[in-house]
Amino acid sequence: DLIGYAAASLTTAAFIPQALLIWKTKRADGVSLGMYAIFTCGIALWLAYGLAIGAWPVIAANAITLVLALFILTMKIRNK
Repeated sequence: DLIGYAAASLTTAAFIPQALLIWKTKRADGVSLGMYAIFTCGIALWLAYGLAIGAWPVIAANAITLVLALFILTMKIRNK
């Protein structure tokens, strides 16, 4: 589980700079709407999978990443 939590922490943290930049500038020009829409759906499915198998590293990482991805996607749509 330790490796899973480490991987989850790093991949989830990778979204924080993008989310902070969008929050600060209120602009998401460089973000692909299609990519983030597909990615967000994929993260939701990974979360569902993690819940189905009871894998806490998968659940924790994807729950947090889903929130960040939804924020980025929402800002992209809102500021289009």
